[in-house]
Amino acid sequence: MATPALKRSHESASEKCLSPEEKQAKINEVRKMMGSITDKLPDLFSDASITRYLRSRNWNTKKAGQMLIQTLKWRLEYRPDKIRWEEIAQEAETGKIYPANYFDKYGRVVLVLRPGFQNTKAISGQIRYLVYCMENAIKNLKSDQEQIVLLVDFNGWNSSSTSMKATRETVYIVQNHYPERLGLGILYNPPKIFESFWKLVKSFIEPKTFKKVKFVYPNNPQSQKIMEELFDKEKLESVFGGRNSTAFDYETYAQRMKEDDKKISNSCSSPSFKLSIIADSQQSELLALDQGPDCEHFDEGESSSSKETSSSNLGPLDNGTVNGNIASA
Repeated sequence: MATPALKRSHESASEKCLSPEEKQAKINEVRKMMGSITDKLPDLFSDASITRYLRSRNWNTKKAGQMLIQTLKWRLEYRPDKIRWEEIAQEAETGKIYPANYFDKYGRVVLVLRPGFQNTKAISGQIRYLVYCMENAIKNLKSDQEQIVLLVDFNGWNSSSTSMKATRETVYIVQNHYPERLGLGILYNPPKIFESFWKLVKSFIEPKTFKKVKFVYPNNPQSQKIMEELFDKEKLESVFGGRNSTAFDYETYAQRMKEDDKKISNSCSSPSFKLSIIADSQQSELLALDQGPDCEHFDEGESSSSKETSSSNLGPLDNGTVNGNIASA
């Protein structure tokens, strides 16, 4: 029988105490807190999206609201929805991150990370590629799923493979701008030297996220049970104990991602994915929400991309208007 913890996150104590009516009331409260901008961005401020932010902040409406504001500001400035293959193609050459061509047994998208295959120096480009892969994974989620699985391969990894700054920024973005998107993180066969690195990393991982991380080793029966419960061994790569010996192929991967980009670009023209015009007055409304006396900022571990957004104060964007899809959070 499958382990419930592998299927989805446990409800927090605060969530268990809430009735469906009370949860909906909190969702409505957050939406009201955001003002008229919610009408312009129905996907970002949908019940499902707001619920993820509430869960990440233990159903505290003020904290969830502030978190949503920070994500909106980040998406307007960083524009993750605008990243396309041509921009990040070099980052992808070694297959250091790629969405697997299979789902786990619960229908979740699997995102493979291979930090030992790092091929670039600029952290900004590395983060840009990570965000591109996150956006792609979310776009490819099944209709009844909202979470992804991170599967980390440590082949070739050493202490110089991953910088602490890049790791910290990765954690910040996933936790603060993609809350409750992580279903499970599998660290597969990390070397002994990773222990000291992990001690530093876990200091800025939120408790909820930390509980979703599983260390898995090929010679550990309990570890292998986790893999068997999660993945179809015929589809799972051999490096993770599966029977799929197909190696990462850059050209095949590139074609697949370009096709996905085209689908996303086409969907952006449809009403459900179109970002309505955000005028200067609505940007001011956003800033007013963010600067109230009870405003609670989340500065710990703040990423460089988020700092750039904050310092910009959301000045006039594209002469007062922004067009596109920002609703994947």
